[in-house]
Amino acid sequence: MYTHILISTDGSELAQNGVNHGLSLAKSLGSKVTIVTVTAPFPPMAGTAASAGWVATKADVEHYDAGQKEFASGILAATEADARKIGVEATTVHVSDASPASAIVNAAKNQGCNLIVMASHGRRGIKRLLLGSQTSEVLATAHIPVLVIR
Repeated sequence: MYTHILISTDGSELAQNGVNHGLSLAKSLGSKVTIVTVTAPFPPMAGTAASAGWVATKADVEHYDAGQKEFASGILAATEADARKIGVEATTVHVSDASPASAIVNAAKNQGCNLIVMASHGRRGIKRLLLGSQTSEVLATAHIPVLVIR
């Protein structure tokens, strides 16, 4: 049925529920697994920071990027170890400087996955509108099935 599962994680406790479920599903189906994490680009400068005389330097951006890469490496290493513990072989992908939802959908397409597994807070109403929902965006744009874990 599902031969290659993409599991997304941001390293949070909530995302770990999705990881655990996705890995268990992959184990029971004998599926390949790709684990993806996405890190955001350097935040845009607020007007007050620029007007106060502070402007991000190339070194600031490089330091930020290095920290994001280290953070992603830690997440992916831990998740890959979880996969090994239950006997699932997993590859990992770090997408940097991207919107999480579009990066997840693109990673699934690029890796040839036929299922995306991800966790969601399950927010409704105004909270969802104000906070946004990467899961909702993935659901709206993915051309393969998406399994949402709460």
